[in-house]
Amino acid sequence: MILGHIGARKGSKGVVRKNFRPICGKPLIDWSLDQLFAHPQVDAVVVSTDDEEIYDHAVAKGALKIGLRPAHLATDQAGKWGVWQHALAVSEPLLAEPVGAFLDLDCTSPLRLPEDISGALALYREARPDLVMSCCEARKNPYFNLVEPDASGALHVSKPLPGGVVARQQAPVVYEHAASTYVVSPDYLKRAKGLWEGRVIPFLMPPERCVDIDSPFDFRLVEFLLKEAQHG
Repeated sequence: MILGHIGARKGSKGVVRKNFRPICGKPLIDWSLDQLFAHPQVDAVVVSTDDEEIYDHAVAKGALKIGLRPAHLATDQAGKWGVWQHALAVSEPLLAEPVGAFLDLDCTSPLRLPEDISGALALYREARPDLVMSCCEARKNPYFNLVEPDASGALHVSKPLPGGVVARQQAPVVYEHAASTYVVSPDYLKRAKGLWEGRVIPFLMPPERCVDIDSPFDFRLVEFLLKEAQHG
């Protein structure tokens, strides 16, 4: 059984109540929620939220009735891992079968396509990692054009190599962690204390489908790209 999950916290400092804010004709959460309900491999859907309106909306569409998330998981300091663990724990008693894969779609990344979900699930089945994480090729590289200041304020390449790197093509490959699509082993989710304890492998997506909404500018950019996709 594949359990689809979306986390949608009520508060947001960058874009006020962004997870339920309308974008291109429907609430932001529905771009991901509708993908879960429509995907043929997803057997059940759960939404973890501290927002009563979002919770009622998700349940009305068919999400499991797990109640609101605990207060300690509703702060801006709460990480994904604890939210995932709680969502799995309260969902399992409501399901007729054991969960074989925990599929998380990030609410703020609505540009993914259904084939991205299928691809991540296929990679999970084939490679059997602890966690599949959506990634894209990083636009900046710490071996080449990411810099940081020293104590005097002078800039230096973040990860210098012997002899230096004078062209982007010479730099080691670096991926950007794209908050979009995750597939997690339920056993790993139960025993580990965070994402990076086990074998985490990348599922590569095009960067144009990995834009994460974290600011008003991001919202405007994603809205533009969604409109462009809607109109071909």
